Amino acid sequence: MAGRNHYFLSIDDLAHARGPEPSLSYDGAGPSDFAAALQEALRSPVLFERWRAMQPEPDEVDPTLGATDPAAESSARVADLHTDVDLITSLPMRIVRHRLNLLIGPGWQLRDMRAA
Repeated sequence: MAGRNHYFLSIDDLAHARGPEPSLSYDGAGPSDFAAALQEALRSPVLFERWRAMQPEPDEVDPTLGATDPAAESSARVADLHTDVDLITSLPMRIVRHRLNLLIGPGWQLRDMRAA
């Protein structure tokens, strides 16, 4: 079984952070809503499957990109002028990055990562 990692993320402007495809993008009201959306995106294959269905050749999408972690945990809070996100998951960064980009586009940064 893969080890669990604790990702520390920062979002500069959560109020305007949106993914490139509106039907897949985060559309919540604040840090708690975003944390719940991210947690759901990592626990469930729904967001990945919706994205995959939109691809020109859905059957050619790497199925490992659809991995999930039913035990993923996410929390977020406003800190200064940005939003801090704590994420604990066994998923690798390439999958976390993909889901974050679908939800909020490139407006986030990985600040740190440690074994959980």
